[in-house]
Amino acid sequence: MPDEVCGSCHALGSSWVRLQWCSTCGHVGCCDSSRGQHAYAHHVRTGHPVVLSLAPDESWAWCFVDEVFLVRVP
Repeated sequence: MPDEVCGSCHALGSSWVRLQWCSTCGHVGCCDSSRGQHAYAHHVRTGHPVVLSLAPDESWAWCFVDEVFLVRVP
C-alpha cells in the first residue's frame, strides 16, 4: 500500500485534501482540491497519465491525458 501522506506537502509543512497514487510509478501526491496539486504536478513533470484515488470510500482513477474518470476494479 502506498504512503498515506503527500510527501511534497509534508516537506513544506502543508496539508492536503485527498491523495492520489500514480499508476505508473507509485508516486503519491495531493489532489487538485489541495493547495499544492502535487499529483497533477507529477503528471506534468513525468507524463504519467493515470492516478488512482487513495480515499477509502472512492474507487476511481483519473486519466490526465484524456481528462476522463476510469472505473477501477477493487
